[in-house]
Amino acid sequence: MDVDIKHTFRGDVVVDLVAPDGSTYRLKNSSTSDSADNILATYTVNASSEVANGTWRLKAQDTYRSDTGYIDGWKLSF
Repeated sequence: MDVDIKHTFRGDVVVDLVAPDGSTYRLKNSSTSDSADNILATYTVNASSEVANGTWRLKAQDTYRSDTGYIDGWKLSF
């Protein structure tokens, strides 16, 4: 899966893939030592136990309140 998140301090961001049944798959943990901008990455997830049909969501959570960001795009391929 491809992820494009704009953020001023990417180390603050936790990213999860949420399956249609609510199961979550952690793609990225926060890291106080990663001060670069933006998350532009490809992740591999073993979601073989999930049904592909349904609504998949990308959840990005900022662990620090003074930075800003947004999900610019993402793509899930099976």
